[in-house]
Amino acid sequence: MKAFLKEVEKKEIGKIVRDVFLSKYTAYKVGGIATVIIYPKNQEKLVALCKLIRKYHLKYKILGFGSNLLFSDKRYKDVLIKLDEFNKIEFVGNKVICGAGASLMKVSKEAAKRSLTGLEFAAGIPGSIGGAIYMNAGAYKSDMGYIVQSVTVLTDDLRIITLTNQEMDFHYRSSLLQREKGFICLEAVLKLVKGDRKEIENVLRERKERRLASQPLEYPSAGSVFRNPEGMFAGKMIEDIGLKGLTKGGAQVSEKHANFIINKNEASAKDIHDLILFVQEAVEEHYHIKLKVEQEFVNWE
Repeated sequence: MKAFLKEVEKKEIGKIVRDVFLSKYTAYKVGGIATVIIYPKNQEKLVALCKLIRKYHLKYKILGFGSNLLFSDKRYKDVLIKLDEFNKIEFVGNKVICGAGASLMKVSKEAAKRSLTGLEFAAGIPGSIGGAIYMNAGAYKSDMGYIVQSVTVLTDDLRIITLTNQEMDFHYRSSLLQREKGFICLEAVLKLVKGDRKEIENVLRERKERRLASQPLEYPSAGSVFRNPEGMFAGKMIEDIGLKGLTKGGAQVSEKHANFIINKNEASAKDIHDLILFVQEAVEEHYHIKLKVEQEFVNWE
């Protein structure tokens, strides 16, 4: 790792952060120490970084806003890459070109200011554009698949290509990027529709009030823990078997919304991990349905 980092510095790839707690970079505010996080300056530097990673036979992971990840309490020894410098947001007519590191919520707000509709569902999703495309993030019966026109990616053989919406193969909380693990989202073009600014702002305001009333936003969490089975609501299933308020260590099944697990009192990653698995098993035992976890478990092996 030392020789690798020396070359990263020599090639001026970008900012390097060493030995930091992942609790600073994740929505749950938990996780062990990350050995290194690298912020490439641009696409060219990212390609150079990937070449170095291969040269030294290292593994890497792209870290967005950490809003859908649960890192373990162990040291994370692989390379973490953050694309915060890829934060372009450019409106051209009814389209917006945005970098993978841009804030999804910020893009949604900027679209509303320009009377563009289609991104209202994203106003409460605290992720990056790249993460949202990877997960096909959505809410209120809409998701990224409805508005993405094209996505520019770096392939596993280090080519930069542009994929159409159809090629991205968006489905409920899934996209091509989840299967093509070597692909890195660089940029996306979102296609919106001209609307009425007041109507858009009313929708945003109403949904914000609904979130404040129904979600435990005062505590660290990663949003909905489980996907809703077809025709059912995971939160109601969890609540109906009496698990609302259940606590393990510093983690709790939210008393406000049972599909949220919150870091209520300095929880460890293990507290949250164990509570997720306990709830999943309890629901399966009662309903004979295994709920699919929305969050990605990282560094638990």
